[in-house]
Amino acid sequence: MYEVIYGKPKETLIRNPHSLLCKKQPKMEGLKKLEETQRILMFMDSQNFISPTSASSHSDSHRFLAQFLLFLMEPSGKLSIEDKCSLISQHLPKISPSFVEKALVVLPGERTGGLGDSLSVNLVKGNTGDDIGSHGSRMNSAYEDVALIGLDAMQRANSTLEDFCRSYFMFHGMDLKRPEYIFKYLPVLSFAESYIYQLDTLNEKMVDITVNKVANQDGKSHEEAYSTLACRPDKVFESDPFRTLTLLLQYHGLLTERIREELKYGEEYWALERRLCGASEQQISIEDALRAIHLKSFDYRVLNLLLYQLRGEQVNDLHMEFLTVSEYLVEVSDDLFDYEEDVLENNFNILRMFVRIYGVSAAPTMLAKCIAEAEEKYEKLSKALDPELYSSYKIRCEEATREGGNKSGYSLGSWTIPPLIVDEELYRSSMLKDSTN
Repeated sequence: MYEVIYGKPKETLIRNPHSLLCKKQPKMEGLKKLEETQRILMFMDSQNFISPTSASSHSDSHRFLAQFLLFLMEPSGKLSIEDKCSLISQHLPKISPSFVEKALVVLPGERTGGLGDSLSVNLVKGNTGDDIGSHGSRMNSAYEDVALIGLDAMQRANSTLEDFCRSYFMFHGMDLKRPEYIFKYLPVLSFAESYIYQLDTLNEKMVDITVNKVANQDGKSHEEAYSTLACRPDKVFESDPFRTLTLLLQYHGLLTERIREELKYGEEYWALERRLCGASEQQISIEDALRAIHLKSFDYRVLNLLLYQLRGEQVNDLHMEFLTVSEYLVEVSDDLFDYEEDVLENNFNILRMFVRIYGVSAAPTMLAKCIAEAEEKYEKLSKALDPELYSSYKIRCEEATREGGNKSGYSLGSWTIPPLIVDEELYRSSMLKDSTN
């Protein structure tokens, strides 16, 4: 016999801890709901409301419709069935996938199919979970990783995260030698940066396709091969590629207007990169080139703004402005170091753009002028920083420069312009010829 204690909460009704009695009621309720659903399915079938098929996709649809009809039958105040049908008819046109996605963020994770915890991201449609769209089963093998944040994107993001922690934590008063700081904030920072790198990989594919660098597939031309891909990279950028990321950040209370704005700048940078790398000299403007190099480090600013949110702190505008100028100088420094490789790979590079706009003779002078203006602003802002903080950051920049071989950090020293390439196509073909010999 089981001793029942009346008047207690449900979870304390059974004194015997090994009793299965407490599990019977949920099981009975589940069986009752299953029976009700089956009865409605049979009714729908008898009324020719659904097509007779055993396909799993149709079965899921039929089950959903049956459960929806059961929901309509449940009491809801004084509303009649007619009232409910009228309300649904009136408001159904307003319900869309984006509307439901916005509603998801106000519910706990268990009610949203794990929205707040999902690492599975459909970049094709910007959704979460396992909804990969009608083309999911027909993805071309070259783009199988489009739907998820892949290991490659996470590995590429890792070096950025390391540099971010070593260079930016000091601006938050965080000691890098205390690992609890890193691991406390790493999941969100890693997810955001990996998401960005996954999109960056797709953008690179689009740049490749734009300049006809994609290998022919099945003997088809580049354009034909591109158009037959079930999951074309440009589909990702047609609407809002950051929609899933912003939903997740909003769900966790981390999304701000400044973060949303920086993500928009990221979209703008990728669009500029595609246009500039696929354009002729006559189609390139200095305004677009300078805009692109200033936007290029948007991911660092996203990470920095996220760290402020994670720590519950107000954004320090002086620090953000100083770091933005520093990021610009680092990007220019990296572009000088990577110049030959970027020409070979047709990547965006500020020196490439200056050569194409101003020519070989004038490009170094014009770029040096831009560098000098940025350095002047950098020095002015550095004097407004706490001296100890600036000293620590300067040491970090010099350290990063040594580790990267004149890369990955603005060394506050002299600048070296590499030998300029007059004919990029000739350079690529000669390098390709050398590699095959």
